[in-house]
Amino acid sequence: MWLDRFAAQQQPGRNNSPPPSNRSSPLPRRTSRSGGISPYTTSQQQRPGISPRGSSLSLVSNDSSSSLLASSRRANGSALRQSTTVDDAPDPEEVLARILGPLSVDVAPAQHSSSTGITEEDLELEFDFGGLSLRELAESDDADQLETVDTYRPQTVEDCRSSSPACCKALRFPSCTYDSFALVERDKAKFEELHRSIRACDDILNSVETNLTSFRNDLAAVSADIESLQARSTALNVRLENRKAVEKALGPIVEELSVSPMVVSKIAEGHIDEAWIKTLAEVDKRAMAHKKNSQQQTQNKALADTGPLLEKLVLKAIERIRDFLVAQIKALRSPNINAQIIQQQNFIKFKDLFGFLNRHQPVLAGEICQAYLNTMRWYYLNQFTRYEKALLRLKLHVLDKNDVLGHDDSPTTRRTTLLSSSKLAPGAPPHDAFNLGRRIDVLKNNNNLAISSYLAEEDTSTHYLETVFRNFNLALIDNTTAEYTFLAGFFSPALSYGTISRHFTQIFEPTFSLGQQLTRQLVSETYDGLGVLLCLRLNQKYAFELQRRRIPSVDSYINGTGMELWPRLQSIMDAHRESVKTFTNGLGTKQPTAAVAKAASAAPHVVTQRFGQLLHGILALSTEAGDDEPVVASLRRLGGEVERFLEGWSRTRFGEVEGRKGRRFLYNNWSLVLTILGDVALEGEGKMGREFVGWVEGLKGKYQEDG
Repeated sequence: MWLDRFAAQQQPGRNNSPPPSNRSSPLPRRTSRSGGISPYTTSQQQRPGISPRGSSLSLVSNDSSSSLLASSRRANGSALRQSTTVDDAPDPEEVLARILGPLSVDVAPAQHSSSTGITEEDLELEFDFGGLSLRELAESDDADQLETVDTYRPQTVEDCRSSSPACCKALRFPSCTYDSFALVERDKAKFEELHRSIRACDDILNSVETNLTSFRNDLAAVSADIESLQARSTALNVRLENRKAVEKALGPIVEELSVSPMVVSKIAEGHIDEAWIKTLAEVDKRAMAHKKNSQQQTQNKALADTGPLLEKLVLKAIERIRDFLVAQIKALRSPNINAQIIQQQNFIKFKDLFGFLNRHQPVLAGEICQAYLNTMRWYYLNQFTRYEKALLRLKLHVLDKNDVLGHDDSPTTRRTTLLSSSKLAPGAPPHDAFNLGRRIDVLKNNNNLAISSYLAEEDTSTHYLETVFRNFNLALIDNTTAEYTFLAGFFSPALSYGTISRHFTQIFEPTFSLGQQLTRQLVSETYDGLGVLLCLRLNQKYAFELQRRRIPSVDSYINGTGMELWPRLQSIMDAHRESVKTFTNGLGTKQPTAAVAKAASAAPHVVTQRFGQLLHGILALSTEAGDDEPVVASLRRLGGEVERFLEGWSRTRFGEVEGRKGRRFLYNNWSLVLTILGDVALEGEGKMGREFVGWVEGLKGKYQEDG
């Protein structure tokens, strides 16, 4: 019976009951951590009076399968980590020892066998029933006590308190001594507090488990959202790449075919300015693209829809360009208008207009170009005609055939004075036909401004012919440069430079004819050799300037002007030589008497002075000229004629040329010439100057030997 009672305390749910502890404790023996289940594993052990929890939460388990999140681990590839908890909780026995305090010596734990099963020793145990048989014992007053042995009932503290040590010993409870039960009764409040603390911990753990489960579910939802966002991002990236590829392929085509309403409104109604030019460039670009695409065999609806609109827009732009250019051309015909201002502000600024017009309506562009050419042809001819008349109002020195080198001013007087001047016409201003003087300043002057028409009409001073020639041609060169630059800037690249040169010639052809006519008028009857040579040097200077400015279309005018001047210079030089020759022939061959030879003066002749001044002027104007110019040969012939004249004069006045007085006369004449050429001899510039200086020095030395 006692064995049955002892065995009945092992409930079916506690198959793994631990062996009794060596320590005499009122609480059941806990299993060790190495062999049993943790005391806080609530799913396997239940405390009395506490309902078991359905949670499998363990605070000391290191196995990931027993973690809170183990049962909810997802298999969807989530990257969430599973954390494990290291068992660092204190030993429950140590906790109870701190709560209950150290056990007394009386209640020291008894040594029990590690086995709780029935042994041979238990079977041989003899029980004392007080001399009663089993039946008597069952029917006695102690039947209740015997029933408790047969029927299992949890032992309470009161039972322990009422039990005697002998009874405890009879029941084979070595640890359940009377003192132990007294100690338990004494520490009942501590155990109840521990019980409440454990339940509070269970509640907290339940809350933590709930929060962790909710957190796990939230993390799982976030992970799913992230995966969804990643999938959507990948899909959007693919769509974006596809859209970029389509836009890259279709963007240029759409750009070529589309025409915004703003562009249409600007072209049709906007003011023609720089913004209008930019809009016109867009229309031109789309029109050219449409024309190129229209030539292809495959046609699409977009081309068919935009084609008529572009054509109408281009026609409207052409109409407005035509009206604008015609209005500007009309402005050039206004009186007292400066054409260059209109060209720079209203033509060059809108040079793209003519290019657009030439691409889409070349016939109309040609007509407008011809209208401009006719207008400018009239403009320049009118302006230079007025300027020519103003220049011709200037007073000029008239040098005629009386101003040649061998002209006899006064036949009744001796022609041996050093200072002499030409015979003046009535009312004519004084002048020196053979002295260059400051006339060379027109070449050295850096002032490139021509005199205005108003100043020319008001000027009362007297000038030489090169003044009129310089001002007219300087104004002509400046205007031709401006016009050629404008034509090249406005009509190119629509027109080739050959076409532009022809247009330029067409504009200035009457003006060039006017200039050459003025040149002929100035030099046709004059005997001013220095003035004609000055005009030639000015013409050469303008030719170099035009080459520097890269205006080749004026070369024909420059060459034509030179063809007008060179023959006239040759004629003047020949007139000087013929006059000296005539003078020489008039000397005769009659030998002078002794009285005439004695009275004759050895002073230089007036022809020598004129020749020296003329030679000096020609050499000063030819410092950069070559020895192949026509003037060189003419000057050589003139020098030879002067030399023969002086020898003839010496013969007719002093007898033999080799005479002492005759040689002195010749020496004095060539010394005068060399003195006049002094600055040219010192400069020594030009081959022509060195040649004639050496020739004069040779003649001087020839007559100096016996002089």
